[in-house]
Amino acid sequence: MTVTKHLPGLPIERALGVLSGRWKAVIIHVLLGGPKRSCELERHIPSVTQKVLVQQLRALEEHGLVYRKASADDPRGVDYALTPLGMSLEPLIAQLRQWGEHHAEELEDTARLLPCEAVVRPLTD
Repeated sequence: MTVTKHLPGLPIERALGVLSGRWKAVIIHVLLGGPKRSCELERHIPSVTQKVLVQQLRALEEHGLVYRKASADDPRGVDYALTPLGMSLEPLIAQLRQWGEHHAEELEDTARLLPCEAVVRPLTD
C-alpha cells in the first residue's frame, strides 16, 4: 500500500496531506541538520514514541521526503536523511514557524508559544 495514492488532487491539500501528522514537521526540522539514526531522532525529540517515529519516518519515505541508507559506522544501522525534495521544504518549515508566531500574536496567545528547544533538544556528544 502506498500512501501517495490517498493524497488529494488539489496541490495545497496535497502539501498539507504530506506534512500533516504528529511530529512530521519536527522530524523534518531535525533532519534539516543532517542524517540521523532513529535513536538520535528519539534523543532530539524525547516526546515522540518509537512507534510514532517509525510510522512517520515510513510515511515521509513513501512521500519521497526521507530516505534510509546504511550507516557508515555500523553496517546493521540505518541513517535517515532528507531527499532533495525533503530539503526543498526548508524555507516552508521556516515560514510555517513564522506564521505560527504571527498567528499567536494576532490572537494575543503568545504566552502559550514554546521555543523549538522546548521540544527539540540539541545533541551534545
